Amino acid sequence: MRNDEATQIRFVRDRLTERYPQVSPGIIAEIIGRAQAALSDARVRTFVPLLVERRARIELSLAVSGEILVV
Repeated sequence: MRNDEATQIRFVRDRLTERYPQVSPGIIAEIIGRAQAALSDARVRTFVPLLVERRARIELSLAVSGEILVV
């Protein structure tokens, strides 16, 4: 992972932590980690942070609404 990608992922983590204060930062980090793992083979890395954030927001929104259980 390139350094600027890592920086962008930290910004994603910070935004999601602020947007979902009812979810522990550890759970948010796990969700982001799963999203990153799903995109680990992406050859074009430019949009990986954006895609990670979108995927994580979907999962967090479903978890907060009670539609899924985040473990």
